[in-house]
Amino acid sequence: MTALGKVVRAGVGRRRVQTVVMVLTTLVAVAASVVAVGVLAASRAPFAQAMDELRGAHLAARFEVDADDGGAGGAGDDGIGASARAAGVDAAAGPFRVVDAQPRTVSASSSPSGGPGVPAGVTLPSMTVVGRADAEGPVDRLSLVAGEWADGPGELVVAEGATPLSPGARLEFTGVPGSPTLTVVGVARSVTGTADAWTTPARAAAMAAPDAPATYQMLYRFQDAGSEADMKAARAAIGAAGPEGALTGTRSHLAVEQERLANTLAFVPFVAAFGVLGLALSVLIIGIVVSGAVGAARRRIGVLKALGFTPGQVVRAYVAQALVPAGVGCVLGAVLGRVLAGPVLGTVEDAYGGAPATVPWWVYAAVSGVALALVAGAALVPALRAGRLPSATAITVGRTPGDGRGRRARRLTGRLPVPRPLSLGLAQPFTRPARTATTGAAVALAALTMTFAVGLGLSLSAVQTHRILDSAAPVVVDAGPGGGPPGAQAVPAPGQEPAGGSGSADPDAIAAVLRAQPDTRRFYGTVSTEVTASGVGGRTSVTGYSGDARWGAPRLVSGRWFTAGTAGEAVVTDRFLRAAGVSVGDTVTLSARGRETTVRIVGEAFFTENDGMTVLTATATLAALGLDGDPVRFHVQPDPGVSTDAYVSALGTALDGTGGYAHPGGDRSSSVIVAMDALIAMLTVLLVAVAGLGVLNTVVLDTRDRVHALGVHKALGMTPRQTVGMVLVSVAGVGLAAGAVGVPLGVLLHRRVMPLMGDAVGMNLPESFVAVHSVPVLVLLVLGGPVVAVAGALLPAGWAARVDAGRALRAE
Repeated sequence: MTALGKVVRAGVGRRRVQTVVMVLTTLVAVAASVVAVGVLAASRAPFAQAMDELRGAHLAARFEVDADDGGAGGAGDDGIGASARAAGVDAAAGPFRVVDAQPRTVSASSSPSGGPGVPAGVTLPSMTVVGRADAEGPVDRLSLVAGEWADGPGELVVAEGATPLSPGARLEFTGVPGSPTLTVVGVARSVTGTADAWTTPARAAAMAAPDAPATYQMLYRFQDAGSEADMKAARAAIGAAGPEGALTGTRSHLAVEQERLANTLAFVPFVAAFGVLGLALSVLIIGIVVSGAVGAARRRIGVLKALGFTPGQVVRAYVAQALVPAGVGCVLGAVLGRVLAGPVLGTVEDAYGGAPATVPWWVYAAVSGVALALVAGAALVPALRAGRLPSATAITVGRTPGDGRGRRARRLTGRLPVPRPLSLGLAQPFTRPARTATTGAAVALAALTMTFAVGLGLSLSAVQTHRILDSAAPVVVDAGPGGGPPGAQAVPAPGQEPAGGSGSADPDAIAAVLRAQPDTRRFYGTVSTEVTASGVGGRTSVTGYSGDARWGAPRLVSGRWFTAGTAGEAVVTDRFLRAAGVSVGDTVTLSARGRETTVRIVGEAFFTENDGMTVLTATATLAALGLDGDPVRFHVQPDPGVSTDAYVSALGTALDGTGGYAHPGGDRSSSVIVAMDALIAMLTVLLVAVAGLGVLNTVVLDTRDRVHALGVHKALGMTPRQTVGMVLVSVAGVGLAAGAVGVPLGVLLHRRVMPLMGDAVGMNLPESFVAVHSVPVLVLLVLGGPVVAVAGALLPAGWAARVDAGRALRAE
């Protein structure tokens, strides 16, 4: 081993505390950064690759024209096909005939995934069936997962994941001309989910109602399609190129990607913030460590130079002493990052049908390279100072700071009505102001991290509570089919047999029982169905509300809740607004079974149920569409202080004979949010621990520098307890000031990151979900600064208390 290598090894082995601190700071920074960058890269890669390989549609558009319009097939310049020549279009496919129809299983079917199949006689949610001659084409090449393509008029191919059906299943479409029965012959996958099923063009045309407008689908790829602005321009271009007013709905590949990866991408903003905080702590603490090492080893530096070491070799030695433990931290951080990224990437695998998702190798290399570069930069400044230090000066200079530094502060604190050891502790930060500033910065980062983490926890708790519709109701009464998740069961038209059978309860009788129940405070009813919404491709879920539901309504981002009992008003999420290309105050046309009605968007709400694509309105709006608006589920709030279990038991007895079933609101916790909370807690503990170790390292250096002064104090009668008090007080004041600085910065960081997490899932967050730091919480967080500082100083304070006075006085 070379002489330089021996110096590096000796320095790393001699300063064990500092080495451990550098390893841990780098470990945390690399682990958090690997999770953030790795999840972002691993989640986007499969979708981008599939879009390229299968020519996925950047935009799927719906057009409606008169059934006798000969140009609809695209032969004329005024037909739908003319939109393929719109500005920016790189490739197009279609027009394909589209039919929305609700099937009923004729025979039992097994599930393609091996799970429970579908028995005969079950009415499935409405399907978007597209007529395509084959699975190939310039846009949206379908990949067959099972079976074969539909070539005959009685054959059907279903989309993977759209229904739990496998080849051999037979479906009857009773609501279309001829009530055809089609046999599922294959299961196919579309990158952007352009349809629920495909059949031959002739069969699709035959299934369309002859007196209804003809609906067609066009699929496009654009030269520029990477942003919402690009897709907005694309919609405008194809709308202008096609028949006037014919474009009724679109679906962007960006929306599809966001829906599939929303849970995963929501991790990225806050984990990236932790990664940046970790890197900042690494730079700060490693700078402190190397600077302290240079200050404590000035005599050793002088000896090395006297033995022939050049200034460049001294610089390299001290930079290497930082890079060695940092390199170990990078390796351990990469391993920890891989472990932490595993559960997050599990959601990516679910989104892509079990396809494995792993962190790309280049992420480990890039993150480690950046971390080592920052470490080298942080160590280079004090190392250069060591290289420039004259050898004669270094050999003769001791470690005790000059008497002049901090003298005025000691005089001022000596006048305070506190014991002398404590006043000495209060004055100590002024002796080495640069070191004090770096200690305060480490504690401030810890306070910032704690504030940020607490804010994330409170915000995620609010999201957990309000992400599901009607979650404020502690008691639910089911009255019949259609009360489940939106889209699970369409509501029948008046006079039609309910899809779930004839055993539905009488909603009026249930409402009467609820009013008569003595402990009922308030309630409202809901019913779910599916309609077609202008501007949105495919079917749209609608939940109708009966009664005043403001107390149980989702949290509003903007606007207001619709007026109870009034048709023509609706509340939606930001994701729906983006998909439909509208804003609060605009109108959307809903249509079902040949009838249309217009609703005005009066409010934007936050909820994630059904991917946030449900329209909330009064049941009077459903009646305007000719749909049965009778509630099939009631959401009830008992009087304050009434036990939910006791109320449900009494209500169940009162409902006997009505067909209603009362039960408590179910567990609606999200495993994704639970995973986020666990990851936040672990990263916070690690970062705060690292900040505490930074304080420990600084106090160790300070105590070693002041060993002669400690000997003098002890010779004059200072007890071990007073010594501990002096050391702890010297950092407590710095910790309090650092907490006062770090907490506001943590609030600002939280208010910046939470909207980014909302953007990742395509949602705006209510202000109440972001402004979560109350005054008592902020006060406690500010006090957390001195707690971290004191905790980090406990060990060196104990060491200082055990220093022998005689040995300390001989230390110089």
